[in-house]
Order: sequence, then structure tokens, then C-alpha cells
Amino acid sequence: QVQLVESGGGSVQAGGSLRLSCAASGGTFSSNCMGWFRQAPGKEREGVAIFYTGDGATYYADSVKDRFSISQDNAKYTVYLQMNSLKPEDTAMYYCAAALRRSLCWTTRRWTPDEYNYWGQGTQVTVSS
Repeated sequence: QVQLVESGGGSVQAGGSLRLSCAASGGTFSSNCMGWFRQAPGKEREGVAIFYTGDGATYYADSVKDRFSISQDNAKYTVYLQMNSLKPEDTAMYYCAAALRRSLCWTTRRWTPDEYNYWGQGTQVTVSS
């Protein structure tokens, strides 16, 4: 019943910005991990940014720290990923995910894709030059 739908991807030049949106339905996830993962061709899926809906705590991969920002709009049931200073290495399919385990964000396994129960269809981000 839970559905996650990503949007906002596209093509942008290096140094540009994009904001990805993940619209959730069928569940509130009031005290859960929600996150953004990405997967580039030939590479494994990796965590980018995690948001704990219980208190708004955020976690970022070193590769995107200080460039990306994850946030939530409760009224719109949406989680966002603001992506600034984009680099070609950021090119990937970006996925929104949500976990059922309420304590997940308190552990390092927050970065493990297999811990997440719901996934969106993905939105492509392509950064040129």
C-alpha cells in the first residue's frame, strides 16, 4: 500500500543544482528512516542522505556532505533532496526509500539498502562536464 514516487531529476551542468522530491502515500513514517540512495551504471547502490522523521536528524555520505541537504515537508508528505554544486560523479539513478524499523537510524545500518522496505521507481540525475 505504501508508495514512494520520486521526481525532480534531469540533466544539469557541473556546479548546478537540482531538488529531488519523494512523495509518500499509504503511510506516515512518523518515526522512521527515510533516505536517498543512488546507483550508477556498473556500481552498487549507495546511500546518499538519510532523514529520521522522529526528530529531523540527518546523515550524509562523505561524498555529498556540505553539498546536499535532505528535508521533509510533513504537510505534503514529501521528503526532498536539495543537490548543490553537482559533480559528474553524482550522475546516477536516485531512489527514495523508507524503512519500517523505527530504531534503524540510530545504527550504522541506516546506510544499508537491504534495511529499507519501500522504494520509489527512481529518478535519473545526469551531470555533465
